[in-house]
Amino acid sequence: MFPVKQPSRLAFPDYNLDNHIHLSYNHAMFSQTAEYALRAVVTLARSDTAGRPAQEIAREAQVPLDYLSKVLNSLARAGVLKAQRGRRGGFTLAQSPARMTVLDVVNAVDPIRRIRSCPLQLRAHSTQMCPLHRKLDHALALVEDAFATTTIASLCDETPLCQENRYVAITAN
Repeated sequence: MFPVKQPSRLAFPDYNLDNHIHLSYNHAMFSQTAEYALRAVVTLARSDTAGRPAQEIAREAQVPLDYLSKVLNSLARAGVLKAQRGRRGGFTLAQSPARMTVLDVVNAVDPIRRIRSCPLQLRAHSTQMCPLHRKLDHALALVEDAFATTTIASLCDETPLCQENRYVAITAN
C-alpha cells in the first residue's frame, strides 16, 4: 500500500476551504439531458395549468432555456409530451403522471445502454460475457427495473427539486 498524501492547506492559510467550497455532484451514470428531461417532466406533472411555455418550465425546473427547448422537443417527438403552438400553447404530459415512468422519460432522450456483448469485442467472450461485464450489465438491469417501477407521480411530493448550484463560492473567514 502506498500512503495517501493529504492536500496541503498552506497554500490558502486565510481560507477554510472545507466549509466554503460547494461543488455540485457529477452525473457520472446519467446524462445531463436525462436529468433535465426528468426535471421538466416532474415540473409539468406538478403543474395545474393545461399548457406551459418552455420559459416557465425552464425557470421552475432550473434548466437553461436553450438546452431545455431541445429536450422538450425530443420528449414531444418521443410521445412523452404534447406540444401545442399558439397563444394557449405550451407543453403538457402525454399521459397521466401515475402511468408515466422514469424509464419512459430517460429512454426518450438518452436510453440506458445495456451490455449485450463484450464491449471490447474479444473473441473469447463472443458466446458469454466475462464476469465484470455480466456484473455491470446486472447493475444496469437493476437501475432499469427501478426506473420502470418508479412513476413520475411518485416524484411529485411537496419537496422542491434539488437546487442546482452553478458556481463555486469561496469566502474568507
